[in-house]
Amino acid sequence: MAPLQVTTALMGTSLAVLILYLIRRDHLYLMHGLFWAIVAGAAAVLGAWPGLIDRLAGWAGFGYPPALLLLLACVVLVVKALHTDMVNTRIERDVRRLNQRLALLEADIEMHRNTAATARPADAINP
Repeated sequence: MAPLQVTTALMGTSLAVLILYLIRRDHLYLMHGLFWAIVAGAAAVLGAWPGLIDRLAGWAGFGYPPALLLLLACVVLVVKALHTDMVNTRIERDVRRLNQRLALLEADIEMHRNTAATARPADAINP
């Protein structure tokens, strides 16, 4: 193996190990971590066997194999950004709904307190 292959394979493997460590320590959500672990694994495989990207690029019709890597990296990042926006939208919607429910519950509690406070003096007069 050439030194460049060893270096890129080690970088991909190290990234995968780091991601698994972050998942284990609960610093990274499992589903997000698995996505990045797959990306790191793919980087390790392509780093270990650089001829693979040449064959894939030739099969896909790319004259310059690194252009395929760049395109794949851009697609992966766009998909990840889209997924992140979808998750953030869902979380914001849930938080908004929870805030609305909380406001309704607080209004209901306040109404019950006011009803109880106005009912007490009347009960105190008629013992």
